[in-house]
Amino acid sequence: MTANESGEFMDKNKLKVLGIEEKNLIPLDEINGFRVRPGFYENNGATALSNGVNFTFHSQNATSCELLLYHRGEAEPYAVLPFPENYRIGKVYSMIVFDLKITEFEYAFRLDGPYNPKRGLLFDKTKPLLDPYAKAVTGQSEWGVNPMEGGGYRARVVVNDFDWGKDRQPLAAMQDLIIYELHVRGFTKHHSSGVKYPGTFAGLKEKIPYLKDLGITAVELMPIFEFDETQGKRVVNGRELLDYWGYNTVGFFAPNTSYAAKVEYNREGIELKSLVKELHKNGIEVILDVVFNHTAEGNEKGPFFSFKGIDNNIYYMLTPDGQYYNFSGCGNSLNCNHPIVQQMILDCLRYWTITYRIDGFRFDLASILGRNEDGSPMKQPPLLRNLAADPILGDVKLIAEAWDAGGLYQVGSFPAWNRWAEWNGKYRDDLRSFLKGDYWFAPEAAKRIAGSPDLYTGQYRGYNSSINFLTCHDGFSLYDLYAYNEKHNWENGWDNTDGANDNRSWNCGVEGETDDPEVLALRRKLIKNACAVLMCSRGTPMFLAGDEFCNTRFGNNNPYCQDNETSWLNWDLLEKNRDIYEFFRFMIAFRMEHPAIRGNILPSSIGYPAISFHTQKAQCTEITSESTYIGIRFSGRIMETQQEDLVYVAINVFWEEQEIELPTLPGFWQWYVCVDTSEEDMEKCVVRDYQKMRHTRKHIRIAPRSVMVLLGM
Repeated sequence: MTANESGEFMDKNKLKVLGIEEKNLIPLDEINGFRVRPGFYENNGATALSNGVNFTFHSQNATSCELLLYHRGEAEPYAVLPFPENYRIGKVYSMIVFDLKITEFEYAFRLDGPYNPKRGLLFDKTKPLLDPYAKAVTGQSEWGVNPMEGGGYRARVVVNDFDWGKDRQPLAAMQDLIIYELHVRGFTKHHSSGVKYPGTFAGLKEKIPYLKDLGITAVELMPIFEFDETQGKRVVNGRELLDYWGYNTVGFFAPNTSYAAKVEYNREGIELKSLVKELHKNGIEVILDVVFNHTAEGNEKGPFFSFKGIDNNIYYMLTPDGQYYNFSGCGNSLNCNHPIVQQMILDCLRYWTITYRIDGFRFDLASILGRNEDGSPMKQPPLLRNLAADPILGDVKLIAEAWDAGGLYQVGSFPAWNRWAEWNGKYRDDLRSFLKGDYWFAPEAAKRIAGSPDLYTGQYRGYNSSINFLTCHDGFSLYDLYAYNEKHNWENGWDNTDGANDNRSWNCGVEGETDDPEVLALRRKLIKNACAVLMCSRGTPMFLAGDEFCNTRFGNNNPYCQDNETSWLNWDLLEKNRDIYEFFRFMIAFRMEHPAIRGNILPSSIGYPAISFHTQKAQCTEITSESTYIGIRFSGRIMETQQEDLVYVAINVFWEEQEIELPTLPGFWQWYVCVDTSEEDMEKCVVRDYQKMRHTRKHIRIAPRSVMVLLGM
């Protein structure tokens, strides 16, 4: 490898393949005092060579292109280099500029071309444009500062010499993942987090021992691509509101520099790579929440800094009169199935997989990725198929949020190509209803616990396509799910009109905070019920960071703009609710110890089916809308030991105690109770020592609104 100041490398071997010796890369022309020559047309963006930098940029409709060079932080360029016409091949401009040091400049482009808004053409030769392939975006390192006020977005060339050593990605099977969704800033920003660098990648790295102790095997990071948190910046009730969640991408190839503990000039991404490496070392995978459905440029009233000025009518879905389709709810929709946009998305995901060793991607509003250029849903979207079949992405998890804001809901019908998994929104809805006491949801709840076999057949991979969740960044936290009947989003500034109205929550008799011991005890029991059922369901469990210690968002079910205590995890609650944490920890470990639940198991040696359902009478297996109780038996032989693994989960969502007949066991086997959520004392709620478990053969009495887990031995 060779590079100027160790920048983005141009491999010498690659040059030889092209029939070029680097020593033969001599200047051929001079433009405004800079020595130049035609560059490498297949290397998008800026790539450092030992004696210069290669710049490559493309536009289908532009008539000319200029390279702008800036001194760091300055609003006006110190040099403007027009690309000569003979430096253009097809629609691609490429130029090597010699004698540039990557630490001494930032760059942007300027394009000229036709201006016809009704045809979607918006070229403006006066406006600098951010490189879509920029590996770092300037002006974003200080949280809450609008870069457009300082002259706009520009790009930097980035060092790519991180030493991964013998890093090995965990490559866990889907059914072996415990996914923990978190916001990098909010996870450690609260003063109670106790980390040295709160709100950063480094702060998250400090919490890895906590994650490992809890039993997490994958973190799903809310958007970490460079985004503009100042979009929609305003003050409500004396509090500054920002676009805190980050679902408004500015640069798809660049990490969010404000999440770094220190400014990383020309080394952006080092801290993130260090975090990924340490997570891998501890057996934890990294899944990124990626937003390819829209960008931060918004609609015709939004900012103009990149795609609008490059090829507005290619990168965005436009109506026949040049307006923006808005299937994202954020002003525009990326035109994902145009070949050029497809290629950019594929290049992006390959880059993060290769350069950052990312293990998986969760695609926000993924149904947009399956829409045609006119907005209509496609049966076989080429983008989704190409991502599924790409060899570089062959080991990464592909997870779809299988709906969009335009009303396209595809849970169970997403074009999966036997490759994609989905956030199972039906699991969330059906189990939320059932677990709060709507027992008539029993038939649907049974299917969801079994891995949703009614949804995930054919092009899917069975229960390995189902990401089971009750909570995520959208909606109530688990604590709030049982503390609020209604959303309380007044602080967002939209008169409580934003956020979902269908929460399927129950406040247990009192809205919000209370000192009533009976209400508090019931809430804690329902939280444990939710955890137990989630961890005893086929598919891949996911939950929201902080649920394990009753973190609250004070009834706000859409705190996308709340960069404050509403969204930040309050780690003081960990000690206050240590019993809930220990219950989560136990249930995660229990799931991992019992492959019969996960489905990674051989057929039962005693003739039992892998999954069977039971009502109060063991021989009655038909779950109906009248069922107030569900019993689930998981059976099979453990591959490593050949021992029988027999787990029975008893779920009573009724408000009265019930007597349950347990399924018959062979010979002298007995049922042992290891979890009983009706017990407030943790020593009785979960029993780790088999010798201390209470046992029975035929019957149990299960308390109102509670869950029991038994082992057959």
